[in-house]
Formats: sequence, C-alpha cells, structure tokens
Amino acid sequence: MTAALINVPKKAKAGDIIEIKALTSHVMETGYRHTATGEVIPRDIITSFTCRFEGDEVFRADFFPATAANPFISFFTNASKSGKFDFEWIGDNGFSQTASASITVE
Repeated sequence: MTAALINVPKKAKAGDIIEIKALTSHVMETGYRHTATGEVIPRDIITSFTCRFEGDEVFRADFFPATAANPFISFFTNASKSGKFDFEWIGDNGFSQTASASITVE
C-alpha cells in the first residue's frame, strides 16, 4: 500500500484562496524501458487524480507516461464553507489511493 500526504489548511476565512498540496508514492513505470534481457517492463502509472469538496469536483488532472515518480500536485481553491476534501488517485493494474482532509471556514 502506498502512502498519500495531503496538506489542506485546517482553518480559513470565508472567501480566502487556499493552497492544497497532495503527494502520493508510486514508481510510475512508463512501459518504454526494457530489462537487461530485452523484455519490456510493463507500464504502471497513475492515470488520474481528482479532488472533490463535499462531493463537487474542484480539481482534476490526467497523467501520462512522462510524469515523474511520486507525483506532487499543488492547486488553489476558494474557501467558501466548512467541509471535507476527498482525494483519489487511479492508475494502471488496479491502482487506487484515497485520502481526505477537512477544513473549517469561519
């Protein structure tokens, strides 16, 4: 199982623009490399990342073989109300990682 690290401010004022940071551990094998015996190493990448706030999508990214291992994502959103952010990474070979973090908006 891989680990996800999430950084969401615990508190914000209504209307503040907040930065959200997300990182997950994954080797991101491109599928273009070969072993010493010439066999292709199968592709194994994260293909998408989604962040939802209270069920509404606020950010989405699609990944491709050129994405580095352990992808780090940083984006901004508006703090409109208290609630929970849900993060989801989906990838090849059944890879799935989820995490969540809450924010209190005053």
